[in-house]
Amino acid sequence: MFITFEGIDASGKSTQIKLLEQYLIEQNFKVIVVREPGGTKLSEEIRNILLSKENFSMVKECEIFLFSASRAQLVREVIIPKLKEGFIVLSDRFHDSTTAYQGTGRDIKLEDVFVIHRIAIDDCIPDLTFFLDIPFEESIRRKKLIELSPDRIESMGKEFFDRVREGYLQIQKREPDRFKIINGVGSPSEIHKQIVQIFNDKLITLRGLR
Repeated sequence: MFITFEGIDASGKSTQIKLLEQYLIEQNFKVIVVREPGGTKLSEEIRNILLSKENFSMVKECEIFLFSASRAQLVREVIIPKLKEGFIVLSDRFHDSTTAYQGTGRDIKLEDVFVIHRIAIDDCIPDLTFFLDIPFEESIRRKKLIELSPDRIESMGKEFFDRVREGYLQIQKREPDRFKIINGVGSPSEIHKQIVQIFNDKLITLRGLR
């Protein structure tokens, strides 16, 4: 199974990925965790370019192709081979991030975004996606608590992130069976319980189909 986590920064993705990874290992699943952009040597180099504050002049067209190039390498080098080996792949972000950030956030036509997706990932679509939904103000509060310095993408303002959130909500309307919205303001343990319940329900469904 291929499972992805989405949300604006400081939404709790990393925490929930670790909790789900631990749960799956306890259930005797083989698990691998990857991140986006990144996950391979080449993709990590692209990540450094994308997130560097030195590259504020990067145009949105360059940005979307770099994200998608990193993803294309990750899909073919890691995700597909591991799925074929029977692993559950957990990814911190995937193509929905590009739809929300570069599509809705940067105002690139969604039909163009979807064409790029088809080239980058082909039919490697997540079986399940968790969107941890928090307000922009909560994201800022959490980052201040841990004194986290924002990268190039994170430095965009509230108006941009409001568009990004709307982009995510539109994905859920199009794909409600795959894309699950979780209130990210709750306690980590309660959020984890919800995620495990949804995962187990999805697992039963997939086993029934196979």
